[in-house]
Amino acid sequence: MTVQAPETNADVTIFYADWCPFCAKLIKNLDRTETPYELVDVEGDNADDINEWIKSVNDGNRIIPTVLYSDGTHETNPPASSVRNKQEELAGA
Repeated sequence: MTVQAPETNADVTIFYADWCPFCAKLIKNLDRTETPYELVDVEGDNADDINEWIKSVNDGNRIIPTVLYSDGTHETNPPASSVRNKQEELAGA
């Protein structure tokens, strides 16, 4: 079964939860370099659809942070440097 990726207008969308230390680390490191991103709480509105997509790209596991890029690619728990590089590529820098 194919699960449609959540819609976003950002180059970088991070699916996160407040209680997740890996999410906090990624966000802190991106903020330090002023890398733009959009946050989506996996426990907020539309959580069921979002979590189904997260599980669909992580072999059935609900792993966060999962990052969705505007080109349709994604990464699971990536280092901030990888997210920065991809954001720069998508922004045409």
